[in-house]
Amino acid sequence: MIHVIATVELNPGTRDAFLAEFHKVVPTVLEEAGCIAYTPTVDNQPAIPGQFEVGADRVVVVEQWESLDALKAHGAAPHMKAYRAAVKPYVRGMELRVLTPA
Repeated sequence: MIHVIATVELNPGTRDAFLAEFHKVVPTVLEEAGCIAYTPTVDNQPAIPGQFEVGADRVVVVEQWESLDALKAHGAAPHMKAYRAAVKPYVRGMELRVLTPA
């Protein structure tokens, strides 16, 4: 199993529009072979002491996949190509972390 943490940097004020598009693709992604979890997250409010806040213009996607091959297939899926085109006006950049349980 692998974990993926994708931090999506958004253009100011576009988080709600981005999340609306993201939520459209979630059911299809969850049906993909090897997908265990696929969830967009935002800062918990109120923040607790020591919490690092990602801010109003970021979404952190938390994913779990059975294998790296399943993740690669996800990235190449036709619905992900359509999703990337739909969110392109909102996204400034992305940081991707692919992690293995220790």
